[in-house]
Amino acid sequence: MKRPRPSAQTATIDFEIEKLVYGGDGLARRDSVTYFVPFVLPQEFIRARVTERRKNFVRAEIAELVRPSPDRVSPPCPHFGVCGGCHYQHIGYQRQLEAKREILRETLARIGRVNWTEPIALHASPPFGYRNRAQWKIRSPRPPRGSTEPSGAAPEIGYFRAGSNRLCAVKECPVLSPALAAALAGLRAELARGELPETIRQIEAFAAPNGDLLFNLTVAALPAAPHRLAERLRAAVSGLRSLLWQETAGERMQLDGPGFVNYRVAEREYRVGHMSFFQVNRFLIEEMIATVKRGPGGNVALDLYAGVGLFSAALAGKFARVTAVEADPAAARDLEANLTGTNAQTINADAAKFLAEQATRADSSERPDLVLLDPPRAGLAPEALRPLTQLRPKRTLYLSCDPATLARDLGELVAAGFRIAEIHLFDVFPQTFHIETLVELTTQP
Repeated sequence: MKRPRPSAQTATIDFEIEKLVYGGDGLARRDSVTYFVPFVLPQEFIRARVTERRKNFVRAEIAELVRPSPDRVSPPCPHFGVCGGCHYQHIGYQRQLEAKREILRETLARIGRVNWTEPIALHASPPFGYRNRAQWKIRSPRPPRGSTEPSGAAPEIGYFRAGSNRLCAVKECPVLSPALAAALAGLRAELARGELPETIRQIEAFAAPNGDLLFNLTVAALPAAPHRLAERLRAAVSGLRSLLWQETAGERMQLDGPGFVNYRVAEREYRVGHMSFFQVNRFLIEEMIATVKRGPGGNVALDLYAGVGLFSAALAGKFARVTAVEADPAAARDLEANLTGTNAQTINADAAKFLAEQATRADSSERPDLVLLDPPRAGLAPEALRPLTQLRPKRTLYLSCDPATLARDLGELVAAGFRIAEIHLFDVFPQTFHIETLVELTTQP
């Protein structure tokens, strides 16, 4: 791999951007070479500077925007282009949605051989202020070039730069919810005053709608007086209810607070603990639940990879029996608490193993009416796909955060006789390349 030195003498090359691809880049082809360039739009003509050569492609950056797209807008965030968190702030929001739909359709066809020509329902979000979870890095500024002495400046907070472990210190972040934006400001002020130890390397923050906050703090070593430091953080950050200290080396943890917050969605409250996953976009949660539960009810529903029970609780009112399966012990504790008083059964188990057991002992009269799948980014393992095709549920809802693994799994399911009925794209992460997809599949008896 050759990495040209960035300099005024670096050669440039001109080409037109063909399309956007998953991952945030634009793709261009010239002289049988494929180029990937960030922060561009289709049909833009650019003068590019090569930054990295690989065997099958070249990475480049904009040296000059020769012909900009009419869909290009001015990014509202001063850190855009340096911070690695956002990829699309230079694109008008409606065009972002269209691009994601095009990328999803193309990925399904290219990887899964699923040529979906029917509509893909778009569920848009307010483009800013949507995130209820953030992960902030804390680092001391690097010393001046050539110096081996510490800079002496106070630690800074922000995100990693794109493709780097170097900090991009931020003063603001427009995708954060108001509660998280206020927390970031409070932490910045504490760091500037030297009130927080440099051993804090990362803070993951989660905000409930009422402003209650959870902090997961990654530290080089547990502080000598964690409760005293927790009090200082609570004074700096309004609504901070619970803190979990985690050492980077070893497995020592220490909790200060109840260990969870209550997150209200419509008329229901969900307990969400420090180690549990919960949907990140605060505006789309109700819409996702409504879409999941809008189909017919029935006798048996299985909610696999159930998390804290966001969808299980909604399905409990529509099915005679709901089984919610979650492998992570921490999330399973929240799941059990959230489904107390419903007709849902909770199981702390691996979803693939659970499916295999169900497929072994179920006959055709016990086919589930619904199976809801919300697997991690890696998608369904073969150990889960095989028993799912044996069970042949009447309806399957597959919620995916990765188009490539979704396409792979849909290809397998369609080949096994499943039929795609609907595809929904939820824009859970505006300003980024990420795509959340809900696919409904049906089978014949």
